Amino acid sequence: MATVYVGLGSNIDPDNNLRLGISELQRLYGDVVVSNVYRNAAVGFEGADFLNLVAGFGADDAPLEIARRIEQIHDLAGRERGDDRFASRALDIDLLLYDDLVVDDPPLQLPRSDVLEYSFVLGPLAEIAPDLVHPVTGRTIGQHWQECDTGRHPLTLVDGIL
Repeated sequence: MATVYVGLGSNIDPDNNLRLGISELQRLYGDVVVSNVYRNAAVGFEGADFLNLVAGFGADDAPLEIARRIEQIHDLAGRERGDDRFASRALDIDLLLYDDLVVDDPPLQLPRSDVLEYSFVLGPLAEIAPDLVHPVTGRTIGQHWQECDTGRHPLTLVDGIL
């Protein structure tokens, strides 16, 4: 069984859409470890703040099958597909890590570059898996978090969502 980490974010009805995302992951994969929820400003466009979290779970599914199931969850949340990479989202779930697999073969990129690029991904991941070793850098997620420039994408802890 592989250990999988996904990032979830929403800025359209985020309370309900994040709950939906976690509920569906639990239905599909059973036990899901969930970080706290964090608020951060939209990145790359003017829009409502996002709520973000990271979830971890065990899965027998291959990465492409997990990606397919993620798309089904997006559909349940009513996510609209568009050409703009930076836009408001009802629900955005990204496959971040799958064991120590390293793949750069679109549509699959593992580990996802967002892990080290955005504090709203790295911070929640460090919260639930600080000792996890990044398969490319060989350093722990906790070490990366300690060195992260959190001022670039400030986070605010949000209580009472999940």
